[in-house]
Amino acid sequence: MIAGTISKITGPVAVAAGMTGAKMYDIVRVGHEGLMGEIIRLEGGSATLQVYEDTSGLKVGDPVESTEGPLLVELGPGLLSSIYDGVQRPLPIVAEQGGDFIERGTVASALDREREWEFTPTVEVGQYVTGGDIVGTVPEGKTIVHKVMVSPALKGTVASVVPAGSYNVDTVLVTLDDGTEIKMSQWWPVRQGRPYVRKLDPTHPFTTGMRILDTFFPIALGGNAIIPGGFGTGKTVTQQSLAKWADVDIIIYVGCGERGNEMTEVLVEFPELEDPRSGAPLMDRTVLVANTSNMPVAAREASIYVGATLAEFYRDMGYSVAMMADSTSRWGEALREVSGRLEEMPGEEGYPAYLATRLAAFYERSGRVRPLGSDDRVGSVTMVGAVSPAGGDMSEPMTQNSLRVSGAFWALDTSLAHRRHFPAISWTKSYTLFLGQVRGWFEENVAGDWYEMRGKAMGILQKETELQEIVQLVGPDALPESEKIILEIARMLREDFLQQFAFDDIDAYCPPEKQYLMLKAILAFHDAATSALNRGVSLRQVLELPHKERISTMKTTPHEEAIDTIPVLAKEIAEDIAGIEVY
Repeated sequence: MIAGTISKITGPVAVAAGMTGAKMYDIVRVGHEGLMGEIIRLEGGSATLQVYEDTSGLKVGDPVESTEGPLLVELGPGLLSSIYDGVQRPLPIVAEQGGDFIERGTVASALDREREWEFTPTVEVGQYVTGGDIVGTVPEGKTIVHKVMVSPALKGTVASVVPAGSYNVDTVLVTLDDGTEIKMSQWWPVRQGRPYVRKLDPTHPFTTGMRILDTFFPIALGGNAIIPGGFGTGKTVTQQSLAKWADVDIIIYVGCGERGNEMTEVLVEFPELEDPRSGAPLMDRTVLVANTSNMPVAAREASIYVGATLAEFYRDMGYSVAMMADSTSRWGEALREVSGRLEEMPGEEGYPAYLATRLAAFYERSGRVRPLGSDDRVGSVTMVGAVSPAGGDMSEPMTQNSLRVSGAFWALDTSLAHRRHFPAISWTKSYTLFLGQVRGWFEENVAGDWYEMRGKAMGILQKETELQEIVQLVGPDALPESEKIILEIARMLREDFLQQFAFDDIDAYCPPEKQYLMLKAILAFHDAATSALNRGVSLRQVLELPHKERISTMKTTPHEEAIDTIPVLAKEIAEDIAGIEVY
């Protein structure tokens, strides 16, 4: 056993002497209360530790004991519907033990060791299995079947297997010929990505039900995106909408350094949300990792990796997983604080020089993959990270370094939020690199001219931005009617298409087919109006028709009804405007 004593303490960072033989990233128990920490630097016989708990009361000479292993998370049935802190301690259990605040040195099992699960074996004695193979299934909730997998490093011939029945997570289910035991649960180091056979091309879109994202800035399953925005622009509400409506099987929501009242709102609301896919509680397929801003910064840094490991575990079962990190800026602040305590050379704005490397390593854990195992299952992890730039300054290091490694940039605009335009995602600042990869899916499953319609709408919004500069100088009356109609159509796109009410029963989610038809109706109005103006019809005559009001009600029309009525509306728009007489 490797044991030493504290020789120096600086906030969440401590130095222990006498740690010869310890390894980087080994977990240690610090002080008489056994506070949890991690070795982050080794120099001679001294080890520098980041402590995941409050270091108040520690003193020089207190004992430090190494567990001689890295930070591990326990993976097995019971993860779904759980709420953990940044180092996978279940918060409901912790609250029962010590009240509303986590007592120092608290140890709690991540999984319920008493609960029994209905296990059905899928292997037989004499069958050869290797890492990733499924040895049995366990129903977990109403919608998810938990697949008990062989740990990636194991392989061998099945020597024994238990019959179908009820077992807890510590029961040995399968024994291999070399004596290796396989249980329902397994352990995995959080900083090490779980292995897979190969990464696949991201060709299937990550559909969210949000029109500005699905139509204008889509990402693929297995892709990644960032949502930067100032205070009050709607980062958390956007991520919660994604969690509820995204077309994925599992949600991992990491509240990293968020305000306590905001995280409380998430913890209270999520268990009450209904899963629109099954009618069951949304928590049945959700794991929450809560690390509020008043918790120790070292655990905040670890929480991101805990979330990524949980996501990869379900990915390896063949599920599509969405991981929400809210917010990565708080994670960056934790890196900065610990780096400062270590007296490392600071980079831009005090962030450590390795900030970009850490961000890249984190976002690289997303992807659509062929997992280990003998069957041909496919799983994916899609990552969406919120970024909170101070004062909304998009040039700060966290935003810029995240931009380099993310595939989509969903920029929240403070001016849109002030105008009550939600989601406040800017169509002029945002972009996606996945458009070419998902274009084929949209053209095959939605409409053959989907890409053309999208490009035309984006062109109108871009033209509006240019015209607004002229309007501010000379006023709208100076514009010709051919450009006034551009402003009118752009307003319809903004208010009747891009603006979406997250708390409306119908408008909260908009399927891709309805999104396309809504866009087509607005563009049909544009084409018909432009043709009429070219014939000499006045803009006033066009706008007097009732179609503008009918277009504005499309978003709140029930989806099935809208898919039938919107094509009729588009046809009527073209016919009625074409029938206007010139006078």
